[in-house]
Formats: sequence, C-alpha cells, structure tokens
Amino acid sequence: MWRRAAVAAAGRGLRGMAGRRWRSGAGSPDRAAAERAPRIYTRTGDSGFSSTFTGERRPKGDRIFEALGATDELSSAIGLAGEFSSEKGHTFVDQLHKVQCMLQDVGSNLATPLSSAREAHLKRTSFSEKPVLELEQWIDSYSEQLPPLRAFILPSGGRSSAALHFSRAVCRRAERCVVPLVQAGEADPNVAKYLNRLSDYLFVLARYAAMKEGKEEKIYIKPEP
Repeated sequence: MWRRAAVAAAGRGLRGMAGRRWRSGAGSPDRAAAERAPRIYTRTGDSGFSSTFTGERRPKGDRIFEALGATDELSSAIGLAGEFSSEKGHTFVDQLHKVQCMLQDVGSNLATPLSSAREAHLKRTSFSEKPVLELEQWIDSYSEQLPPLRAFILPSGGRSSAALHFSRAVCRRAERCVVPLVQAGEADPNVAKYLNRLSDYLFVLARYAAMKEGKEEKIYIKPEP
C-alpha cells in the first residue's frame, strides 16, 4: 500500500542524501550506494499502526487503510489487464495507464482524512470532478461501438476481457470501502464518484476488448431444476 506521507518522507530523505559525495577512503562504492538508497522497510508499522498524510497514527485495520489497500489492489489488477491488452495491440492501454495514475491521486485523497487535514494538505490532495467526466466520455465512446446487451455476461471473452472484468470486480470492492469514508466526511465525494464510473468503464472496456479480439462472451444460462 502506498501513502503520500511515505512518499513525502522518502523525498525528503533523497534530497538530504543528494548532497553527499563518496570520498576515497570512506568505504567502498557499493557501501556508498547503499547509504544513498533509502530503505524500503521502516519498522514503524510493526506495532500494527500506520500513518496518514496528516501525521495521524491509526490502526492498520482502520477503514482508511482498508480503502487504500483496495485501491492499491485495483491498480495492480488494472496493470495486469493492461499487460494482456498491450499484447493484443489494444489502443486503450494508454487510458488504463492514466487510470492507474489517477488511482495514485485517489490514494492521496484517502490518506488525507478531512478531520485532521490542514489547508496545505488539502491543496496537495484535492480530487476534482474532471476525471469523472472524462471517464463518462470514454464510456459513451465505447458503448456506441458495442452490440446491445441482451443477457447477463459472465467474466470471459479472452484474457484481456477477463482481466478487465476482474479489475471491475476489485473496483466495486474499492468503492464499497470508500463510500463509508465519504459519508463520514473523511474523503472527497468525487473519489467515490470516480470509482463508481471506473467500474462502468472497465465493464464496457471488457466487452470492447472481447469484440475487437473476436472472442465470445459467455452469458448466464439458468440451470434447469
């Protein structure tokens, strides 16, 4: 799980080390390189607590970290779907990359609970409605190219399509984690809106990928009693 607070701390550490120069006799180049590189582990979470961007220490089971974890999983799922789609030459791969970047901004907003945020925090982590409107434009564009939906579609239609369906399901879970934060006044409502539209986008894109690859979409067939 990423946190803007952790990123900011890492940035400060890198800036602090940027001015250091390895000197002859001060140790090996390998050791100097090790000293310059920040450690991945911090041990600050060993007691079961983690930090928000505002500096709060909260239990790792806090719903903020649940939402952050779900959003991180979503970005990973989309990354996998993007790799499968890239292998097939789909032109929407760049959109998926942009979505992953937007999910970083989603995470920044979630990691900045409004109850403890100062103005300086809000300026850096605000989330506007513009990305929501962009998703709606993408959804409309792909929907116009698809055949009518006449049955319940099961996740299928080739690897690209199935991976996009999986991403959609993860997105729904991320949305369910975020909504309570929005309702509690801890996160921006536009974040929940973005995730809601994103799941619709991923559904439409899964159908589009199957169509472009000539793959069959499996439909629900009610079992006979």
